[in-house]
Amino acid sequence: MAHHVLLLGGHGKVAQHLTPLLLRRGWAVTSVIRNPDQVAAVQKLQERAAAGSGNVGRLNVLVRSLEDVKTEANAKAILEEVKPDYVVWSAGAGGKGGPERTLAIDRDAAIAFIRASASLPSVTRFLMISYLVSRRTAPKWWSAADWEAGQATNAGPLKNYYEAKVAADEVLYKISKERGPAFVGINLRPGTLSDKPAGRVELGKTKSVQGDVSREGVARVADELLASEGVKNSWVDLLDGEEEVASAVKRVISEGVDAAEGESFY
Repeated sequence: MAHHVLLLGGHGKVAQHLTPLLLRRGWAVTSVIRNPDQVAAVQKLQERAAAGSGNVGRLNVLVRSLEDVKTEANAKAILEEVKPDYVVWSAGAGGKGGPERTLAIDRDAAIAFIRASASLPSVTRFLMISYLVSRRTAPKWWSAADWEAGQATNAGPLKNYYEAKVAADEVLYKISKERGPAFVGINLRPGTLSDKPAGRVELGKTKSVQGDVSREGVARVADELLASEGVKNSWVDLLDGEEEVASAVKRVISEGVDAAEGESFY
């Protein structure tokens, strides 16, 4: 079945890896970007997709500022204009513009899109790209030292980003849980991002918070999660590892792995 994906943050590095993968499935992608100067660069992703496959979906580029999305109604207006059935959040303030901008985009706009997506029966999946230590409770599969290291990062250089992301992550989980299988919330949570080529991965409940994962690898896992049957509401953590992407995704789905375990709402 062909899907239409609304990709928020379409000029980001992960999104630029993800877009051709989705197009090669024959899916339509509407890529939302803030800067009109970036339109040509995003449009070239159609050519990249076509170079690897003769049957690609269509790519649309929509210029909108997520800073202007302050309410659920603002987000719903974009959703009703685009009419996707899948939504991917790969956007973020990127630490630019101070704490207020981080909270406005990574928390408020993200939550607005989650709530608006869940309110529309036509939207059946929402994939959020978050980060590995966006959580409030120490999971039993990490060491105390790992948890302390993650907490130090969240209380220090990532303080505002952490507050924004953990709030949005929790909303996605709770709303998807309330809606049931009609609206699946997938929270993909990579470790430190790198620009290395994609390779094998550690997916699900990672043994540690320490480690990198390539942006291309994040995109490949996101693509597989979106395309797989049987995906349920879950937090799925990700690092570079020893397992092939397709088999790792299949295993996580079949085993019902959910790294949200231990959180108060789990």
